[in-house]
Amino acid sequence: MAGAVALPTGSRIAGLYAGADLADAFAIGLPQGTTCDIETLTRFMLSDRALWFRLLNGVRDAAVAGFGIKTSRQLRQASSTDGVARIYIFRVYEIARDEAVLGEDDKHLDFRVSVLRRSGDIVVTTVVHCHNLLGRLYLALITPFHRLVVKSMLRRAARRGWPRLTRVGI
Repeated sequence: MAGAVALPTGSRIAGLYAGADLADAFAIGLPQGTTCDIETLTRFMLSDRALWFRLLNGVRDAAVAGFGIKTSRQLRQASSTDGVARIYIFRVYEIARDEAVLGEDDKHLDFRVSVLRRSGDIVVTTVVHCHNLLGRLYLALITPFHRLVVKSMLRRAARRGWPRLTRVGI
């Protein structure tokens, strides 16, 4: 079961926790034999979004379009025009052995998402820093949904069956 956990102190985004307008972490256990490749795990988790999430995201995009906040469509299109690596709509800041750091910077807020593989589990940490009132209002509106979305993505990935280790050359 996906649940809230303490912010991981060993995360590459731990330096962003102080002063954050939002900092949370959720984890779920990984079965033995799950791949250790963090990029594969991250892509898998973000590849299957529930219908309710897709509908909610459409409402979000329609609501924020007039306020200068980037829509999902703009972020998807950016991946083909800005030359920046993305996973789903998120800019890839770093892929390390055990952690992927994704996010986006905007005039209203900056956020980072860490997907960290630890022994026996995977932890998704989100950190948001708002720059102005619009950023704080936006964050207040989406925070309850954000928590549902993260837990849903973790549970859906677990139900689908996390990608397995593969043995090359055997």
